Amino acid sequence: MSDMRLRFPPSPTGKIHIGNMRTALFNWLWARKNNGELVLRIEDTDKKRSTKEFEDIIIKELDWLGLDVDEGAGVGGEYGPYRQSERLSIYEKYAKKLLKEDKAYKCYCTEEELDEMREKALAEGKMPKYNGHCRNLSEEEKQKYEEEGRDSVIRFKLPVEDRDIVVEDEIRGEVIFNTSVLDDFIIFKSDGMPTYNFAVVVDDALMKITEVIRGEDHLSNTPKQILIYEALGFDVPKFAHLPLILDSDRAKLKKRSEDDDVYIGEYREKGYLPEALFNFLSFLGWSPPEDKEILSKEEIINNFELKDINKSAAVFDIDKLNWVNGKYIRESDLDYIVNLSIPYLKEAGFVDDEFVENNYEWLKKVIDVSRTGVDYLAQISEEAELFFEELEFEDKEQAIEEFQEEGVELVFENLKKKLKELDEFTPEKINNIFSELISELPVGGRTVYHPTRLALTGLNSGPEMKNVIYILGIEETINRLDNALAMKDAN
Repeated sequence: MSDMRLRFPPSPTGKIHIGNMRTALFNWLWARKNNGELVLRIEDTDKKRSTKEFEDIIIKELDWLGLDVDEGAGVGGEYGPYRQSERLSIYEKYAKKLLKEDKAYKCYCTEEELDEMREKALAEGKMPKYNGHCRNLSEEEKQKYEEEGRDSVIRFKLPVEDRDIVVEDEIRGEVIFNTSVLDDFIIFKSDGMPTYNFAVVVDDALMKITEVIRGEDHLSNTPKQILIYEALGFDVPKFAHLPLILDSDRAKLKKRSEDDDVYIGEYREKGYLPEALFNFLSFLGWSPPEDKEILSKEEIINNFELKDINKSAAVFDIDKLNWVNGKYIRESDLDYIVNLSIPYLKEAGFVDDEFVENNYEWLKKVIDVSRTGVDYLAQISEEAELFFEELEFEDKEQAIEEFQEEGVELVFENLKKKLKELDEFTPEKINNIFSELISELPVGGRTVYHPTRLALTGLNSGPEMKNVIYILGIEETINRLDNALAMKDAN
């Protein structure tokens, strides 16, 4: 085990977002690549919006994607507690240390006074910043404000000198911030909760985090955090800021949307495979040295390097995800896909537990054929419907016209005869029948295949005929062919 320690610190204020899961994945990959340790920390200082339900969802989805953690919430470890709401006394201790060392101070300014400062700065064409009013209050002034019942926050006392803070970002290279753009920022709020920038520094330092991999929206927080590290005498970790994820319109992927498509569980519920989503998310901002579309988890770990992550934003392409997922569905172990598909067939009312138990081998054939036409498993019921429901035609009038065409009845009668004469009922033998019909009858291939497909499935396209007939069985196949001929004769 190396000394590398990384963390994934989600806030349980909503369902876990695709962007957050990609961040968790990249931390996991880097930890596994380097035999490091990954810590799960729950940042639940937003008391109004944080819930245990959302924390459970985070842990559930990490587990579903296969991102196991070495330490943290739900696992334990020697650097806990791992929920920020349980670490308030720790933050208070370090805030008091900064106050005692004159590196922070209490600020009693009201919201109205702060608004006045902002308006004055804007009117003067300056960047709105806190003007340091409470920076050097006397004890008498502090006492007066407290007697007035004013709430106070704790502000970090920005070092006076004009200074460049250099962030050595492992993805972006050197990023420079000047302290002139900062002010005496708040590290403790009036409700007794630490701000993000303060809590994250204390947590990362005490949990001995050596590398911080997070989204680029946190890059602007980094200079403030470096100042806090220095003021508390902590070692500064390495930083790597991941590119944004954009939607198909090249707009920033929203954290919450009406259809919830950015929630990772939405993809699980639709029947996307965790292996496929793992593969797809790994390629959002990173690509391996070889130009491959599909890699195993082990191959991704072995190839993964922070230096290969793009600086520019990644685009979440749902068509690409569907292609990847469809490929995994078709190439995965059949029993695995059957077990994942059964809940969708139950929901459609096609099967129940007893049916599955008594017809499992037949069900495997249905799903094996149906999986060739789906992007995700929620679509499996629609593909498999023709094997469970009474036949319905997409366009009945068009079907009747098709069945009335010259040569169709000849094809159907010969197909029925050859099916009855089969010595072995297999897809290969059924396929041979179609070859024989084309060579023996005075009709073209379209007259053999298309009306037959329409008669058996009600559709103009779909699974191969040899597989449809194999699943339907000889009796049901002949029954559907006879029904089609009856439709023809009734008109």
